[in-house]
Amino acid sequence: MPKPYHSGLFWFRRDLRAHDNAGLHQALSECEQVHCVFVLDRDILDPLPRQDRRVEFIVRSLVELDAELRELAQRPGVGLRVEHARAVEAVPALAQRLGVQAVFCNHDDEPAALDRDAQVRSTLARQGQAFHTRKDHVIFERQEVLTQSGTVYGVFTPYKNAWLKKLTPFYLRPYPVARHASALAEGPEGAPPPVPSLADIGFEPSNLQALRLPTGRSGAQALLADFLPRLPQYGQARDFPAIKGPSYLSVHLRFGTVSIRQLAGLAHERAQQGCAGAATWLSELIWRDFYVQILANHPRVVTHSFKPEYDAIEWEQGPEAEALFQAWCEGRTGYPLVDAAMLQLNQTGYMHNRLRMVVASFLVKDLGIDWRWGERYFALYLNDFDLSANNGGWQWASSSGCDAQPYFRIFNPISQSEKFDADGKFIRRYLPQLAALPNADLHAPWLARPLTLQAAGLRLGQDYPLPIVQHDQARERTLARYAVVKKKD
Repeated sequence: MPKPYHSGLFWFRRDLRAHDNAGLHQALSECEQVHCVFVLDRDILDPLPRQDRRVEFIVRSLVELDAELRELAQRPGVGLRVEHARAVEAVPALAQRLGVQAVFCNHDDEPAALDRDAQVRSTLARQGQAFHTRKDHVIFERQEVLTQSGTVYGVFTPYKNAWLKKLTPFYLRPYPVARHASALAEGPEGAPPPVPSLADIGFEPSNLQALRLPTGRSGAQALLADFLPRLPQYGQARDFPAIKGPSYLSVHLRFGTVSIRQLAGLAHERAQQGCAGAATWLSELIWRDFYVQILANHPRVVTHSFKPEYDAIEWEQGPEAEALFQAWCEGRTGYPLVDAAMLQLNQTGYMHNRLRMVVASFLVKDLGIDWRWGERYFALYLNDFDLSANNGGWQWASSSGCDAQPYFRIFNPISQSEKFDADGKFIRRYLPQLAALPNADLHAPWLARPLTLQAAGLRLGQDYPLPIVQHDQARERTLARYAVVKKKD
């Protein structure tokens, strides 16, 4: 039976793997031959600092993706085309140059991506070429999981229950890309040129290699293999930043070097077998779907509170607020757990999930600073930055989002430190100047006796800052600040 199209172009975006790729599978199934491209989009890259771990992660992963395509095709002329240009221009231009009948890719529901895709679709239509997209990076998206009244869920637990009820093996089944690999096309000019280096696109190496962050599909599989033996303990271990608890796969989910179907399938299978850690992990993967569908259905959350009444809150402004924010960014708040977490982010591009909640609560509810400031900072530094999850997390911390913590729930950075880093291993890793303090004094150094500080060789205000705010006083100010929404919460 003939295929619908003679030739097509598959456009990789946030799905940097050939294995179990929904859009690539569709392209290979519907076209006699398929060319593959990734665009290092200047609209995204140009505003970034010249050292960016995410850009380096992408480039390294593209090298592996190119090799994966060549291995699948077993023909020398097959490979990945990589262009450094504006995607809205480069994709239609390449489609026209190759003479394809259709362009294929996977969904991206971020507002800027939807605008980009609308422009590409319009240009392709003028050229007489089709544009097809598929769901790939979540299990359920958009309006696939709805309430009984047909509305979008805004509370997680009933969404999770409906998600689990809707789940069948069909949604976890991998797409058999290899079965159709013979349709991968050789370029008209022979094999595509090698993936450009960082220098070729105007970037410099980051500390990614020193951090030993594995890239590409092989890196994701290595992390998964390391995590699975630890999965039974995940429910307990995930809260303690000094131990190896999480999967560390978030950056791979973000860039699609691992399939969500593979992870959700493993989590669901083991949860069904009674593994409590797997059930907790599956719940975290469902949170990811939840935030993706919130963004798709409520794009206003990018700039506004999910709960509109929370936009009436008056946040701190002016030079003093800027100074407090800068201290938070640089890990100079005087609260060791907060500062160690921010230094972890700045130095590695990673922050433990428990600490993301602690530092977000501190910024919003101890310093009284707009959650959007913190959201933007995380967007700049997180290796795994994903708009939907980042926005959802910050709105959760500020109590302005869907299913958020109540406004009067305010993390105490001292008790959080004592509970989740009791021995101070995490704090000492990033704040060595506090290393000699006894555990009892490590979490609030300003409460230590002078002789203890002297014995530790620590001069508060010089070696380590005094607290920039008193938590108890800040709590009272926060409760007053949130009074505008008190009756509606």
